Amino acid sequence: MLGPLPFSLWHLSLFRMAVAPPSYCFVAFPPRAKDGLVVFGKNSARPRDEVQEVVYFSAADHEPESKVECTYISINQVPRTHAIVISRPAWLWGAEMGANEHGVCIANEAINAREPAAETEALLGMDLVRLGLERGATAKEALDVIVALLEEHGQGGNYYEDANSCHSFQSAFLIVDREEAWVLETVGKYWAAEKITEGVKCICNQLSLTTKIDAEHPELRSYAQSQGWWTGEDEFNFSEVFSPADDHLTCCSGRDTLEKQEESITVQTMIDVLRDKASGVCVDSESFLTTASVVSVLPQNGSSPCIHYFTGTPDPSRSIFKPFIFVNDVKLVPKAQSPCFGDDDPAKKEPRFQEKPDRRHELYKAHEWARAVLESDELVCFQKPRLPRPSLECWW
Repeated sequence: MLGPLPFSLWHLSLFRMAVAPPSYCFVAFPPRAKDGLVVFGKNSARPRDEVQEVVYFSAADHEPESKVECTYISINQVPRTHAIVISRPAWLWGAEMGANEHGVCIANEAINAREPAAETEALLGMDLVRLGLERGATAKEALDVIVALLEEHGQGGNYYEDANSCHSFQSAFLIVDREEAWVLETVGKYWAAEKITEGVKCICNQLSLTTKIDAEHPELRSYAQSQGWWTGEDEFNFSEVFSPADDHLTCCSGRDTLEKQEESITVQTMIDVLRDKASGVCVDSESFLTTASVVSVLPQNGSSPCIHYFTGTPDPSRSIFKPFIFVNDVKLVPKAQSPCFGDDDPAKKEPRFQEKPDRRHELYKAHEWARAVLESDELVCFQKPRLPRPSLECWW
């Protein structure tokens, strides 16, 4: 059991051990959620200096036998991809969280398991988030997409833009639509999933599925037996079988924060939960920071639009949640939220990550400048940074 380390030192120790950062994602269904709404929320904890951007991609048709280049590998493209809006670390192809035009929301959690994650470059958990959104019109379809891609391509590779060491993790997902949610937890190509249709659910950077499993890899249990992790005689408990032997940490703080809400859960309730630093849901440590957040509202009445509130900036306790709604027959022009380095990007060249470019958008640099002025104890005169001219083509 970890000793009583200060919160920041605890997170620093996790980073050095390549333990997954403490991110949280939530869903609440009626009647706990108000007015017939499904409310989804996610905090993305990442390295403090990493830039996360919000990007929109239109629905698109693709040529037969075409390929899509993910973060590390290329895979076969499908004939048509759905329109999506995602929040992603600026250096990679995939996403920490996002939504599509059909009201499907997906969030990823990096987790440690009994079997170490592969360092060999394959699909990242973030790639699978984006692929699930692009290819799944319901939560169950997205789950089927993700597990099929896991079976074909596997998962692996560095989760961080770091040339000094490889930080690789297994993946868990919360996949939500207007009617149901699926908690999907994976170890290599093996997986288990639980269907949720009521109450509240929180997942974090640990395996959480126990004996209630509604779908699983056909060889999951035989694989666990072959490794000597399950006798086949006791009741099969996924997290007990696949969690690290010394994993005594708990993510109940996130679950308790939502379950303790006495009133019906609303958008503002979920925003308040994501802003809660005292519980640890909102991370602000020496190594990790909540670099982006999202709250989505999915009306169970299919005639009402879904609304997705993205921060697009670090630390939800000081960020504005900005609404996004998918609309028909409107062509939006996606604009890069951070500098584009193209084929010269150190994340794309091998060996990777030999340099670490400044991916901050000019508007965010201006925000940091203004914050430094406001927090300064002295009256200091600065040369105000030049802001880019507003453009009517901005995607937001």
